Amino acid sequence: MLRFASFNLLHGRSVTDGKVDLDRLAAAVADLDADVLALQEAERHQPRSHGADLTALAAAAAGARYHHFAPAIVGLPGLWFRARRTRPSGRAGRARHRSGPTPAPWGSGWLPAYGIGLVSRYPADWVRRLDLDPPGPRINLRRRGPWRFRILTDEPRVALAARLRTPAGPLTVVATHLSPIAGRGEVQLERLARACADLPRPLVVLGDLNVRAPHPARITGWEPLATALTFPVTTPDRQLDHVLGDGTVRAEGAVAVDTGVSDHRALVVVLRLGTEQA
Repeated sequence: MLRFASFNLLHGRSVTDGKVDLDRLAAAVADLDADVLALQEAERHQPRSHGADLTALAAAAAGARYHHFAPAIVGLPGLWFRARRTRPSGRAGRARHRSGPTPAPWGSGWLPAYGIGLVSRYPADWVRRLDLDPPGPRINLRRRGPWRFRILTDEPRVALAARLRTPAGPLTVVATHLSPIAGRGEVQLERLARACADLPRPLVVLGDLNVRAPHPARITGWEPLATALTFPVTTPDRQLDHVLGDGTVRAEGAVAVDTGVSDHRALVVVLRLGTEQA
């Protein structure tokens, strides 16, 4: 059995007190006890999250040796630009969690970044970044009356795909975070399905898709592996976070967890591969 979780971090902020507490975030991740963890709204070297690498922090808290981060944007909130299409960063060595704030290495040339992370207790044969939007600004116009419009800007959306060597056998895992703008998340999900068509099975896709159930399964043709209300965190009335599967993978049960961090509940599910015995 493998324990999976998808966790929108909200850069580590709690909606109850508005604070970013790295120790609280680490404790929340440790309590999830996930073998594979998909992170959304993860940051690195951002002042509002104390300059920490939140993906590395999560890996240390989960006791996971492997973690990868793919920035969607670089720069400070409100003043950012599209991240270059580079290979995902990460390391195979054991991550270390520092309880205090980690100052950003401004002089080193590293820029503040925001994106998605993938944490795993199992090694990967390969890790790939999938870009889900064409180049150019992400701008939508929303009508607010007969002659009034509101301009909505959206960050670029990416996915991380990895082929993991798990105790139950090889498994392809894809983590992503899609747009909340009406209609855009569905288009990005269609693009993701096409990008995953040639990836080896079994396949598990998880993340904050910003698309309500049951539409993700209908759009992709993949099997929904976790059904639970995940948003908003206090009194959830919709499922925006999902775990989908294709191939010989089965779910043993799912739960949405209020971690005390974020405006989403984390979605946790236990999975079995086809080769595993119940």
